[in-house]
Amino acid sequence: MTKRSMLLFIGLLVLLPLAGHAEYGDMVLDRHKDVMAKVGVAPVVFPHWIHRMKFKCKACHEDIFVMKKAANNITMATIINGEFCGACHNGKISWDPLYCDRCHSHKP
Repeated sequence: MTKRSMLLFIGLLVLLPLAGHAEYGDMVLDRHKDVMAKVGVAPVVFPHWIHRMKFKCKACHEDIFVMKKAANNITMATIINGEFCGACHNGKISWDPLYCDRCHSHKP
């Protein structure tokens, strides 16, 4: 096991008990919270530091995400069309966006 893999494994062990709660560095994406409430899903917790352990900033910024609050209109339609999170979460690079509770997990 490489040093990087070991750090990722330890990081996941530490963070798994906290699943659903945003921690330092995580982002709660609730721009469309009214729509999410209507369809019965919680706001999204984006685990920024888990992604940062694996990728450099430029992997996502500025080609996929603009680094400005509310500048990215992320919806399930855009994700399914391969935009934003869907650029990687497409079943090829990472898991498909088919498991709602993996992202829609925020518990205030």
